[in-house]
Amino acid sequence: MLTFTLRRLLVAIPTLLFISLVIFLLVDLAPGSPLSDIPLTVPPDVRQRMIEALGADQPVFVRYVLWLRQFFWVEPAYLLDGWFGTNLANGEQRILSWQARSPVFTIIGERIPQTLIVIGTAYLVGVLIALPIGIYSAYRQYSAFDQFGTLFAMIGFSVPTFFSGTLFIIIFAVWLGWFPTKYDTQLEVTDWASFVEQLRQMALPVMTLGLANAAVISRYMRSSMLDNMTQDYVRTARAKGMTERTVVLKHVLRNSMIPVVTVIALGIPSIFGGAIITENLFGVNGIGAALIGAIHASDLPMVQTLAFIFAVLIVTFNLIADILYGLLDPRIRYD
Repeated sequence: MLTFTLRRLLVAIPTLLFISLVIFLLVDLAPGSPLSDIPLTVPPDVRQRMIEALGADQPVFVRYVLWLRQFFWVEPAYLLDGWFGTNLANGEQRILSWQARSPVFTIIGERIPQTLIVIGTAYLVGVLIALPIGIYSAYRQYSAFDQFGTLFAMIGFSVPTFFSGTLFIIIFAVWLGWFPTKYDTQLEVTDWASFVEQLRQMALPVMTLGLANAAVISRYMRSSMLDNMTQDYVRTARAKGMTERTVVLKHVLRNSMIPVVTVIALGIPSIFGGAIITENLFGVNGIGAALIGAIHASDLPMVQTLAFIFAVLIVTFNLIADILYGLLDPRIRYD
């Protein structure tokens, strides 16, 4: 297992370098830039100083190397307030956001807690709902519960989040008045009343994303369980006199989790990426909203950094999923 992990890490390094180059060039060469919004009436010397202040006067390859360097060489003095600094032209090897004029990682660090609280909770709720539904639907195939689970999955698959979120707002916020329509980013949890209010404003976005996540994972769980329940080792376990609970939960479930682990692990990076539509719909000031704002403002350093972070997370959780395969199924040997 250790050899496999090290080998995958060595392969991941050139993969990430290639991805970073593609992301940087695609974003950098795309049309649109804050520099294009500078009025023509601005004197040429002032315009040149503005370009230098953004670090945009450097060649593409130099800017790529300086941008990539931020992920690997971090001065200890900057660790407390973020990886990226405030100016590239004054000798500090750090890059700032063109839109906010502040360190990129500082902005990301401010947005991540809200994304993790709302989107992370929704993903966790979706997993906790999907696994029991998928397991019991497979065990009671074609039962009323299985039919309900299939209907639940079809609704979660077919209804987009912008529609279900808007529907939840109309029903639970406007008509019934149970929950607020928008997420209050300024709310601080200091007592029981503020904690309850935090749960109330999280309810609608968690419901919206939880439905979509649970629909996907429950179908994978059901399908994997059905495939394994017809295997020879299941009949052998029953013939040995094992209880149905032991057969299903110990033998079938463990082998069935292998493909489901892939779905769950590859879905975790989406938590950090944020649900762009849902965050904008409910006013959650998270990573998804930051990405949309950066795209609208042509904030190239922010877009490049967020895209590369998502790529790193996907590669990382792919590796984690492969390692979990060996832990779940002893028949899988990497060494």
